[in-house]
Amino acid sequence: MIPCHVYPPTLLFYAANNNVNGSGDMAAMRMKKRDYCQHLMQSLAKTLTHFYPLAGRWSKGHDMIQCTDDGAEFVTARVKCSLSQIFEHPDPEMLTGLVPAIGQPDGDGDGVSTTLPLLAVQANLFDCGGIAIGLKMSHRIVDGTTASTFISCWAKTALDGSDSHQVPFMVPKFDAASYFPPLDFLNSSQPSPSPAELADINYITKRFVFDAPKIATLQSNLASALAPHAPTRVLVLSALIWKCAMEALSKSSNIPLGSRPSSFKLAMDLRRRFEPPMSQTLGGNAVANIFVIATPSLLKGQKESDDETIDLKDLVVKLRKGLEQQNATYPTKLPFDSNEAWKRDQEYEKLRGNVDMYHLCSGSWCRFSFYEADFGWGKPTWVSIPSTGIKDLVIFIDKRDGKGIEALVSVSEEIMEHLESNPELLKYASVNPSVM
Repeated sequence: MIPCHVYPPTLLFYAANNNVNGSGDMAAMRMKKRDYCQHLMQSLAKTLTHFYPLAGRWSKGHDMIQCTDDGAEFVTARVKCSLSQIFEHPDPEMLTGLVPAIGQPDGDGDGVSTTLPLLAVQANLFDCGGIAIGLKMSHRIVDGTTASTFISCWAKTALDGSDSHQVPFMVPKFDAASYFPPLDFLNSSQPSPSPAELADINYITKRFVFDAPKIATLQSNLASALAPHAPTRVLVLSALIWKCAMEALSKSSNIPLGSRPSSFKLAMDLRRRFEPPMSQTLGGNAVANIFVIATPSLLKGQKESDDETIDLKDLVVKLRKGLEQQNATYPTKLPFDSNEAWKRDQEYEKLRGNVDMYHLCSGSWCRFSFYEADFGWGKPTWVSIPSTGIKDLVIFIDKRDGKGIEALVSVSEEIMEHLESNPELLKYASVNPSVM
């Protein structure tokens, strides 16, 4: 169960000299700064008629959304710098100022708000004429697929103009409850935060960029371990970052590498996993959490100079087999077994309570259509994710070319100190390079 106060941030940057529709023609629509915001607000209002839950609020019992039409939040900010200054060395921590600040849940004791918006937008106007659209949506009802669909539909509505009466996109359906029967959470115990989550630890987020040729090299180096199936980009990068994070933890804590187990969790889109697959226009949060455990027997530690290391091929095989086993046993047929899915989540929450185990979570926003979002002044120059403030988290998102990947990694300062200097990681990744 995902707390409704979790709002994953997204940022779409548009340079002032973008071409309309990416066609190569100079922008036919030269808007003044005040017109940018008016254009966005009007098209947002139209889009919300199809994504109506995002304009509602949680009920007091937090078991449903009340479609009250209270609306989304829209704010405007003027940024006293140019986009080129942001792009030179973008700081995920600094970028949090470009997404809307949503307040804390009201004080009813269960972490659920009946007053906060489920969608908030911030339009950032830069001195150079560029614009950045920052969004936050409640993760309780919106996953990556729904967020991508919403942004795509909003952009198409804005680009289509105000004179058309035709809907320029596939209308989403918010009928996930008919596929995934809700459970009675009011009468079930909720997992309590683990001691590690309550600890006073500073977590920072840094950006690691993997260019397409480096990813291809890594895939080639690991192909024999995963034969006959070619390893995916996200799989090999997940294994690499997991490996380097465990090694960094060992160095920062002075705990031998082979003495501490670790878990790796990632989100699985259930729409694609069902038989037959569900429509990608199914709105909501149709995501399951699956995880893999690396035991001390795998992390046996091989001596190279004076450092203990993990064999990357062993880890990537473990990750692939673990995911295949989880995929094979997870309920993906109708009628959906909500109780079995809930047991899986409870199993993971219990696992996270083990303070003797290192836990790393991940999410992939690759293959989404963020870079196609043209609101009338061209496609995004850059799409990024600011710091989420969530511990031990990795989020993957495509580069603009659709082949490279940016990884936003949030770990403790002590782990980051060793992670960002890991020679194996730096062999494939650049730490926070210029966007352009």
